[in-house]
Amino acid sequence: MTGAAGPELVRDAVARWLGLVAADAELAPYLVGVDRARLARHLALTLTVALGGPAGDIARPAVGAWRGLGLTEAQHRRVVDYLAGVLGALGVPARAVAAARRAFADEAGS
Repeated sequence: MTGAAGPELVRDAVARWLGLVAADAELAPYLVGVDRARLARHLALTLTVALGGPAGDIARPAVGAWRGLGLTEAQHRRVVDYLAGVLGALGVPARAVAAARRAFADEAGS
């Protein structure tokens, strides 16, 4: 894979990622009452930009997608670890996985 990840890969990655978070007994309660479609859009935009894609009309990625859910720092790290695992499983190069990790670690303000 070279350059930016395509929209299909990003959608697949976000769907798998949210599935892992929702299946995690400790993290799942944080998704109760959350508009998952809206969350997925925020995650997809941030991930697209982190993987080298355009931000569209938005000057800055939709950072803070996980902010406000009340996750501890350790829980947020686990969420980001899930992302890295999903991206690795989808064949995303390590350099791009590292960029995505940084983007989501930074978005939490941690």
